[in-house]
Amino acid sequence: MDLEKLLADRLTPAFAAVAGGPVAPAVRRSAHADYQSDAALALARRLGRPPREIAAEVLGRAVLGDLCAAAEVSGPGFINLTVADQALGAAVAGLVGDPRLGVPRVAEPETVLIDYSAPNVAKEMHVGHLRSTIIGDATARLLGWRGHRVIRANHLGDWGTPFGMLIEHLLDLGEADGAAELSVGDLDSFYRTARAKFDADEGFRARSRLRVVALQSGDERTVRLWRLLVGRSEGYFLGVYQALDVTLTERDFQGESRYQPMLGPVVEELDRLGLLRDSDGAACVFPPGSVGRDGDPLPLIVRKRDGGYGYPATDLAALRYRTGELGATRLLYVVGLPQRRHFEMVFAVAASAGWLPGAARAEHVGFGSVLGADGRMLRSRAGAPVKLADLLDEAVARATALARRKNPGLDAAEVAEVGRAVGIGAVKYADLATDRHRDYVFDWDRMLSLDGNTAPYLQYAYARIRSLFRRAGADGLPAAVEAVRVPLADPAERALVFALLGFAPVVVEVERTLEFHQLAGHLHRVAATFSAFYERCPVLRAEGAVREGRLMLCGLTARVLRQGLDLLGIRTPERM
Repeated sequence: MDLEKLLADRLTPAFAAVAGGPVAPAVRRSAHADYQSDAALALARRLGRPPREIAAEVLGRAVLGDLCAAAEVSGPGFINLTVADQALGAAVAGLVGDPRLGVPRVAEPETVLIDYSAPNVAKEMHVGHLRSTIIGDATARLLGWRGHRVIRANHLGDWGTPFGMLIEHLLDLGEADGAAELSVGDLDSFYRTARAKFDADEGFRARSRLRVVALQSGDERTVRLWRLLVGRSEGYFLGVYQALDVTLTERDFQGESRYQPMLGPVVEELDRLGLLRDSDGAACVFPPGSVGRDGDPLPLIVRKRDGGYGYPATDLAALRYRTGELGATRLLYVVGLPQRRHFEMVFAVAASAGWLPGAARAEHVGFGSVLGADGRMLRSRAGAPVKLADLLDEAVARATALARRKNPGLDAAEVAEVGRAVGIGAVKYADLATDRHRDYVFDWDRMLSLDGNTAPYLQYAYARIRSLFRRAGADGLPAAVEAVRVPLADPAERALVFALLGFAPVVVEVERTLEFHQLAGHLHRVAATFSAFYERCPVLRAEGAVREGRLMLCGLTARVLRQGLDLLGIRTPERM
């Protein structure tokens, strides 16, 4: 039961009757009552009446007796609402019996395609891939849990001119030795050596260019070597995904190469639709509203003057395929904020071409950068981007040492499990708890802290509840949970109930906005509210109905924390 929505539904017809038309009641949680509406203040200007008078008339018309113990006008015209214990108890009892914790499956599921992670073949993943992978995976988890059909699209950089250089380097090493070097996993070294040869050796450079032609024309040997490069890289990527505990698999690789046969038809269709224009020999589309700093129209180049294709053509082909062939109606591109203009132009061209039909829409899920303590892009001491595998190894090592220090009673297997859950969880949560539009500073001490808005704090709250149930000799709630009375005598109990009831509205809102810091922030509020409840309200020392009711609240808190963290891709160890 969404009490906020229920109260708003009761106030809506009353406001409409007073105003003579629709009015949003603007119900929200308040420090002065359980909920508050300030709609009368805005309506007063429209009607030319005192806001307190309007608020009083609304309350006189609203049917609130079964929901509210008190409903009164406050201050300049606020409507303060205090929920009745009976209604509050019924709401939380509904959560206890609901495996989905009040979060319904969507009535009309969509096919949602999420484009995220997108590393480049023959290059190692680094910290620059962190946010796309983490945010994209949380998006896939949450939308999938809501009931949408989710398609994960890992748009690999697996095509283009660099592959002539890489294949020639592979041939120089010898196919067997080159494959062995790639299998070691040092992809960056392989790429750097090939690049150095390309820059220094004119003969190698010429052979590389010819090799690109051979690849594009489908030469059997060249294609086989290209597939070797792609396969070795994909194996490495899957290892990183497993370490990061994300849901991407080999089935989700959708490289740029997939769309190469579609590029010509895309340009032909744009031309047929009258959208294509020549600009200095390049085939361009000028999306409406796209202008440069000088005020001149800004072109999207879909075919270069030399006849080659760049990212815009590939992105247009991919979008056209995703809506036309896969039937996606919501396309999410989890890519850094610097690409905002590019995607605005691609989406505008796609809309003009009719490739976003009906309810279909494309969204750029942009994000900021991961910074070091100096406020610049996070880099290693050598000045190179931090390799993602190294960062994850360090996270697990730090968290494992923390687990040994904090709980010497854990055995080796438990220490390893806690170290991985806490270390990887800390990295993910630090990212997702930050407004994705903002940069954030990567800080080991802060993200691994057991205090504050961190994953370890939330994981510890969950483990604390599980420990409570072990000491109580109970694995779950009393068998007849419907007969358990929700305790509401103490303000801390009431505050915890409201925090638990707030989980479902937040999940539904984040489905729309993809602002995961809202979900993270709510989970932190649940954990902090539980901590205050636990300090004020004895659980195991209580007796009878009070003990059972408080145990029920503890169990429900654990479920909300576990489910919420799972949507963020974070594990909840039973012991810490």
